[in-house]
Amino acid sequence: DEFISSPPRKTVRFGGTLTEILLKYEKGDTTDFELLKHQLSDPDIKDAQIINWLHEFRASVAYLTKELAQLVNILLKLPWLRRSREVVEEYLGFLGNLVSAQTVHLRPCLQMIVSQFVPPRITIREDDVDISDSDDDDENLSENFNTCHRALQTVARYVPSTPQFLMPILVEYFPFINKSERTLECYVHNLLRVTVYLPTLRLQILELIIEKLLKLDVSTPQQDIEDAEETANNCASEEKSTEEGLFDMEEDEDRKGNKVVSSSSERMAHPLAERLDILMTILFSYIKDVCHVDGKLNISNTKDLYRDLVSVFDKLILPTHASCHVQYFMFYICSFKLGLAEAFLDHLWKKLQDPNNPSVIRQTAGSYIGSFLARAKFIPVVTVKACLDLLVNWLHKYIDNQDTGANAYCDVALHGPFYSTCQAVFYTLIFRHKQLLDGNLRKGLAYLQSLNFERIVMCQLNPLKICIPSVVNLFAAITRKYQLVFCYTIIERNNRQFIPVVRSGTGGDLVQTCTNPLDSFFPFDPYILKRSKKTIDPMYQFWEELSAEDLENLKKPIKKGTSEDEDDDFLKGETPQNDGVVGIAPNSYESNTRSPVSSIGSPADCYVPYPL
Repeated sequence: DEFISSPPRKTVRFGGTLTEILLKYEKGDTTDFELLKHQLSDPDIKDAQIINWLHEFRASVAYLTKELAQLVNILLKLPWLRRSREVVEEYLGFLGNLVSAQTVHLRPCLQMIVSQFVPPRITIREDDVDISDSDDDDENLSENFNTCHRALQTVARYVPSTPQFLMPILVEYFPFINKSERTLECYVHNLLRVTVYLPTLRLQILELIIEKLLKLDVSTPQQDIEDAEETANNCASEEKSTEEGLFDMEEDEDRKGNKVVSSSSERMAHPLAERLDILMTILFSYIKDVCHVDGKLNISNTKDLYRDLVSVFDKLILPTHASCHVQYFMFYICSFKLGLAEAFLDHLWKKLQDPNNPSVIRQTAGSYIGSFLARAKFIPVVTVKACLDLLVNWLHKYIDNQDTGANAYCDVALHGPFYSTCQAVFYTLIFRHKQLLDGNLRKGLAYLQSLNFERIVMCQLNPLKICIPSVVNLFAAITRKYQLVFCYTIIERNNRQFIPVVRSGTGGDLVQTCTNPLDSFFPFDPYILKRSKKTIDPMYQFWEELSAEDLENLKKPIKKGTSEDEDDDFLKGETPQNDGVVGIAPNSYESNTRSPVSSIGSPADCYVPYPL
């Protein structure tokens, strides 16, 4: 039976060789040509048949001109990846011959290879209805991907212009963000592998990936992620309490094992957050692998990758408002070496002080400087002081130029970068004041006094009126404690100037307020994606609660802008050691743009529009 069902090993088919068939086709005789197409399209085609045909096609590539594109497309659809090693090697040889002899087929060849960067889909049909559609995650998937990269390297070796043709295809074939986690994971992983042997494409590929990650990030606000986690935890608790006493779960638990339990606990409840978490983990792993050779930091590789990532940061991250997680790729690479963190701060500083940059970009650069200095554990105090010196000196020069002229009044539209820099300085002081004063209190106080906060706070531009109230609260408490400046007189005067604005709405009259006129956010607020946060947490400065005595100072000043559901770690004031104390601290974007309905302040339309 096996002998009868196996195909004859011969090269002459349908009355002649492949060359004869193609020559007949050119003369108008299509009979053998149609039979050839039919055999190549046969889903039950055997390995031996594929090898025989490919061998003949390799010898006849000169005939495979543009007019035979239909035949070439059939060849490119051959199921070669999941075949024997002999088929794979023959097919790779055919691809090399084809693209070197007929570059007109380069694009279809590249499309075929890139289409294999994701797991194949398995569709189970019953009565003409798709009842199952899932990824075929077989054990050979990794080997298949390796073969795809071999194919791409083969094509690139024969055709030097491959990268410029490949990049549009990589963009075109990028899966939609609602595709399965596994599909996105495989595609992104394979894109990053391409950068290893086609380094000229690395910047463009990083841009493509980070652009897609940003879309995921801005589609999943932090509050939505936390709400989904809370709902999932509540549902899990209810199910657990329902099951208790009804079933003996021991057998199931033994069968599942601990691995499934731990992996399910790492899953994000929000589906888009789950995708983002997986992709951020891959990006962090890639950055680590590129920068480290044999476990040691490679300075040259790290610098090159840093330049590419800064370029992507400038193009995509800096103009995007209120992303929560993607920007942490800069945080991570800067943790490898202090020189990179200082270079990043210098880069942001140049953006901030350059008057040719749009005001909104300068303000965002200020937010990044403040958040980075406050949150990065790997930045030493000496670097923090150097940055504070730069920022504060710039503020004093700005006051020199603006405080007595026609524009010497409080206006976000006119002085946005100034207010953003003030907030960065206040925010940094809140997080770092203990380290600045540590060791030698007298010397530390002398340094802080030399910054002359009093002049900044008292100037006509009135930064305390514009900065986020929770930042102002803590800054006022700390500077009062160390007798650096007394802010409360100005804070109370600012409060009296806020007039409630009543607007009619569908639900009746509503008092609207604006507690974040800068429309600012802290880009390095706590990272909440479960898997990838393991990479960030060891180098991340969480908010450390102030003592009860310090918090007493926060009860008297402004209360606008604080709400019970604020989501930043140092707004909640939660510490195991001091459960009875609730502190106020600088807040992230979400809670400062949603003021309590009952609060009183300036109208909501005073926000600075932030173009995306």
